[in-house]
Amino acid sequence: MKKKIRIFTVYLILILIAMIMLYPVLWMISATFKSNSDIFSDISLIPHKITLSGYKAVLRDYGGDINILKAMLNTFRYVVPKVIFTVISSLLTAYGLVRYNFKGRKIIIALLLSSLFLPETVLNIPKFVMFNNFGWVDSPSYLPMVVPSAFADETCFVFMMMQFMRGVPGELDEAAQLDGCSPLRILFSIILPAMKPCVVTCAVFQFIWSSNDYLSPLLYVNTPSRYPSSVFIKMFQDIENGFDWNQVMVISLVSVLPSIAIYAFTQKYFTDNITVIG
Repeated sequence: MKKKIRIFTVYLILILIAMIMLYPVLWMISATFKSNSDIFSDISLIPHKITLSGYKAVLRDYGGDINILKAMLNTFRYVVPKVIFTVISSLLTAYGLVRYNFKGRKIIIALLLSSLFLPETVLNIPKFVMFNNFGWVDSPSYLPMVVPSAFADETCFVFMMMQFMRGVPGELDEAAQLDGCSPLRILFSIILPAMKPCVVTCAVFQFIWSSNDYLSPLLYVNTPSRYPSSVFIKMFQDIENGFDWNQVMVISLVSVLPSIAIYAFTQKYFTDNITVIG
């Protein structure tokens, strides 16, 4: 009986915490159907008067021929290749540092880990100057945001894959070498399937971080028709003329849905990844 009471108490507390955590999301959804007066008058999840003006407004074209659908498409145009390049480059870098002993390996690992303590803001000016000299600023292919990911610029993902790869037995590599497998064949046929939780975790984190990134598109994208969703949201917030908050909520909801969906479908891999790395 005491065990049942304890289990009931634990689940009750978890449900209450979940409701508290979900309330902001539910409020944002309900706010898409409210007017400005309703949004600022109470915190209820039920609108006094339902309006679809926010959904109708975000489908209109603004400024440089852009709406929420085009902004989402622009976001995916650089986020998807960035995720792919990040996973491949981080995997190759981790493989070389973990599975091979060479001169200067420890120094490279030390420099790699020390870069984790370097604030991103310190790099913004030199990176902008460099990409501007390359002629990549306002590139239709979003080169300043995509190309660096092909060179394992996200050190945290490299470190995560290194920690996970150390848990994959080296005997598998030796057995594959005896069968005549090349190093790349060993990586993609033997090690990669065992690292699926880590790879999925890195891909999801990179997708969410890149989708929410506001500063990089602001620096490197000058054409309004190429703005991603993170910058497009700001276009609605015209302080001088005022704006309808339900439109902002609609855009925010549409922007965050892909990240929520991806996280929901890949959540099981996070537990496996944390267990192995820990």
